[in-house]
Amino acid sequence: MATVTAPSPRPRPRLPRWLRRGAPRWLRRGAPPWLLLAPALATLAILLIVPLGRVLDLSFQDYRLRNLLRGTTNYVGLENYTTILSDGFLWTTVLPNTVGFAAVCVVLTMVVGVAIAVFLNNLATASRFICTTAIMVAWAIPALTGTYVFVWLFDPLNGFVSDLLGMVGILEPGTVNWWNSRLAFYSIATLNVVYHGFPFIAITVLAGLMTVPQELHEAAAMDGANAWQRFWQITVPMLRPILAVCVILSTIWDFKVFTQIYLMPGGDGSNRNMMNLGVWSYTESFGQGNYGMGSAIAVLLTLLLLVVSVIYLRVMMKEDEL
Repeated sequence: MATVTAPSPRPRPRLPRWLRRGAPRWLRRGAPPWLLLAPALATLAILLIVPLGRVLDLSFQDYRLRNLLRGTTNYVGLENYTTILSDGFLWTTVLPNTVGFAAVCVVLTMVVGVAIAVFLNNLATASRFICTTAIMVAWAIPALTGTYVFVWLFDPLNGFVSDLLGMVGILEPGTVNWWNSRLAFYSIATLNVVYHGFPFIAITVLAGLMTVPQELHEAAAMDGANAWQRFWQITVPMLRPILAVCVILSTIWDFKVFTQIYLMPGGDGSNRNMMNLGVWSYTESFGQGNYGMGSAIAVLLTLLLLVVSVIYLRVMMKEDEL
């Protein structure tokens, strides 16, 4: 009778000989994983940490085009931050545009994405494939192209929306300029952002829905739970980690929206009422040549994103502890 030998365990990665000599035990045991991660961490440091550090350094300077050409520095401490935080334009226009717009976009993107994911999950395989392919087209369209499509749709004179409203007698084409109203401007931008953002949420949530055991829904249905109760009591708790990631990613993307705002009429800084933090930072840096002030605005936007993300993560962790 032949004997079956168990496979030998895979050898653990070892440190180089020059590093093993005289190294403490904790270093010998903990260093191999970090050595394997070193190339990826070095790449991240070059692509993310170094530019972020440069922006932070510029935010403490009165750095303009002359400094860039001469290679000189002019540190002014917290003067840029003091100027920004004491400017009423930040509190009355820029911050409400940034936070309010991002909050509405995140909520609508999540609602639309989850609703479409539930719809796709109830389709047959062939129909689901066709619908999934169709909505992925919206995600594949570049933000630049999609923004110009929405600009054409809402053109005051020859846009599709103006012509349609004129045909039904609601308003005459050319009498309303959507781009002069702050509410109308950001409503169109919201439609643009949600249109480009919901496919990612829908596909991600759909992948999670397909892993939820159907036996749980069947047992709940036998106990008398309706579809809405089954969704909130079974589906949502099981998808909470996926939903948390989607909310955080959507928050980061929507807070730093730039292309969809800048390319719309008046969004490039010509109409200051339409500015958000991203456009304000860009116009100060490359429009006015004040790179120090623009960098300080970018740092404030980054800090705002970190605060929102940390608060959301803490809320999610507290809910898990209950």
